[in-house]
Amino acid sequence: MMMSRRTMLAMSAAAAGAARSTAANSALTIGVIGTGNRGSYVAATMAKNTPARVVALCDLYDDRLEEAKKKIGVENPKIYKDFQKLLASDVDAIILATPVFLHADHFEAAVKSGKHIYIEKPASGDVEGCKRIMRAADAADRKINISFGFQRRYAELYLKGKAIADSGEIGAIRMGSARFIKSEPAYNGRKLPEPKTMDGKIAGWNGWRDLNGDLIVENNVHSIDVLNWFLGGHPVSAIGAGGRTLNGQGDVRDHNFVAFEYKNGVQGQLIGATLAPRGYRDVVEQFYGEKGFLETSENHLRQVRGPGQETLEKPARNNTTDSVIAFVKRIQEGKPENTGVRGAESTLTAILGRMAMDKRREVTWDEMMKA
Repeated sequence: MMMSRRTMLAMSAAAAGAARSTAANSALTIGVIGTGNRGSYVAATMAKNTPARVVALCDLYDDRLEEAKKKIGVENPKIYKDFQKLLASDVDAIILATPVFLHADHFEAAVKSGKHIYIEKPASGDVEGCKRIMRAADAADRKINISFGFQRRYAELYLKGKAIADSGEIGAIRMGSARFIKSEPAYNGRKLPEPKTMDGKIAGWNGWRDLNGDLIVENNVHSIDVLNWFLGGHPVSAIGAGGRTLNGQGDVRDHNFVAFEYKNGVQGQLIGATLAPRGYRDVVEQFYGEKGFLETSENHLRQVRGPGQETLEKPARNNTTDSVIAFVKRIQEGKPENTGVRGAESTLTAILGRMAMDKRREVTWDEMMKA
């Protein structure tokens, strides 16, 4: 019997609907542990730009959970106050965006759970915490995708810049330089005491060196990761200076300068500060080769080949979007990566710089690792 065109169209529509339903039901499910500003932003970016679905949120504070629902655009997620219970749930992957001083504990538990992990930087605020991250990452099932939130590693223009550097187009890199300069955080003039309780530590973690690792570790580590990437690994030593100019909250430095020396004798220089006027931001990395120059940034890729030979490209989207798209795609395609050790090494490089500032002398990588 001949099938009518109307019947064929109806069957096709039904089949397409079933396919969409199956795809939706099999979409990667995400749980967020730590729903502060960064955790909510990464989750919202993932929900908006990938097929993954955010289905669970974990935080100690109800107001943060409610705000996260709005930012992410999720109406009825499962809510947890205990991160271990979220890890025991059936979500496929987690975004780990808790305070820095909790990263090692939470990462170890996440690896044991067998979930895919997107962990925000830095790895930890101290050497032992970084070593714990490295051990846990080394012990992880190789089917697990572990990505650190060093989003520049996945950005289109950064990848293009790295390819140019690797091609020899600018010649051997003779020096690297990075600036991470921005305005100071908002401060109402009321000094907060050093936190003693867990609630106090969580509420004020970003103001205290023993909780967040200091400016160079919690913030400037993005630029340090790029220096390590382009200069071929972690440095062998560092020397630097820094301090506090403004009488703000906590004891975190508001400026630092560190010179890292890498294995090939190339120096990578870092300037970090939160002393700029309100709204100012200058975050770039520069690489000087024998035949040319590269400048990478979240806002552009600049290349100079010679006098009058300069190109400037703008990114199609922000780095975090590129990063979460890559994270989800690797899981979907069954091509995981494990960046746990690399992320910890970039964090340890920042700790090396902090130690050099603290001691006011050159500190080697080996000395730092024994600390």
